[in-house]
Amino acid sequence: MLAAGLTLAMLGTGAARRVAAQSQAPAQAPAQAMAPLASQTGPFRLQEANRFDHQATGVAVSPEGRIFVNFPRWTEDAPVSVAEIGKDGALKPYPDEKWNAWRNTAASKLSARDHFVCVQSVVADRRGNLWVLDPAAPGMDKVVSDGPKLVRIDLASNKVAQVIRFGEDVALQGSYLNDVRLHPDGDTAFVTDSGARGSIVVVDLQKGRAMPRLDGHPSTQPEKGVEISVNGEKLQRPDGRPLQAASDGIALSEDGRTLFWQALTGRTLYSIDSAALMSDNQDDGARKVVKVGTSCVADGLLMSRDGQLYLTSPEDSSIKVWTGERAEPVIADRRLSWPDSMAEASDGTIYVTASHLHEMPWFRHGAPTVLPTQLFRLVRS
Repeated sequence: MLAAGLTLAMLGTGAARRVAAQSQAPAQAPAQAMAPLASQTGPFRLQEANRFDHQATGVAVSPEGRIFVNFPRWTEDAPVSVAEIGKDGALKPYPDEKWNAWRNTAASKLSARDHFVCVQSVVADRRGNLWVLDPAAPGMDKVVSDGPKLVRIDLASNKVAQVIRFGEDVALQGSYLNDVRLHPDGDTAFVTDSGARGSIVVVDLQKGRAMPRLDGHPSTQPEKGVEISVNGEKLQRPDGRPLQAASDGIALSEDGRTLFWQALTGRTLYSIDSAALMSDNQDDGARKVVKVGTSCVADGLLMSRDGQLYLTSPEDSSIKVWTGERAEPVIADRRLSWPDSMAEASDGTIYVTASHLHEMPWFRHGAPTVLPTQLFRLVRS
């Protein structure tokens, strides 16, 4: 287990002193990881930033303010996988049309190695790169051979600079690589697998090597007894099966020392010293997992620059912040129809996609396969 002192580097000075005073508490106690929000009565107002004709999940904002979104191939053969949003709101395939040329209907004619097959997440780092995570599993079904990859695009040249491919030992059939965070040292990435395996994949960006960690560990698995409901309606397939999704949302402290994650089908937030995950000793990592506390059903996690951990809460169309003891709403709005992923701009503005996941034909018989979605920004009141 992690000692409470390991979270101090990510806290403000006052909060750090409070945690230090509690450093003798048992390691299994909920970690006081983030400073409480000054006001928890609604510090944000919601603004619509863009609308899309297709289902968007991920959003990324570069330090210069460039905004990118992605469209997975879930219930439709999306015409673009990754796009940059222009100042006029128009979408431009990124980095180019070739990488976005994949179509399920033309899979036999195209190489999955150098095309986006089913992109789930985009993240901009502070080193001038956009990272694109492609689980290559259209419809969250069969993983396309040679398709799973993590792609680095140089934002200065708008060219692909690196492709890290995941073999069947990492992206086995039934897996679904979901979200990614980059360590500030530039050498390591952490990827959640929300599929049948349930794990956190540690990626050595220099060597191009990936290692599943905590696979099968309770912290990365769907939580027993949890049923997801959206606005009071149970989320289940037409045959009655509930959604079972493993480790999904992921966030990394500003100093890179503490990793947070949560299963989508779950209400428990976990953390670990990131160095333990990067260790070759898998048993060491499993022993150091910390149960931070009971939060909410959460899809996306975001660690802001000021050390606040935000969670998207699809059950009640809200965004919450972890206070150190619980998840408190900072904004709730019906327009946040399945708030999915978040990204923070340099000025502190938070962007969030509304992916309408619960409105898909997977869960609503007869629903359209093409779902219009939105991108919102949270502006401080």
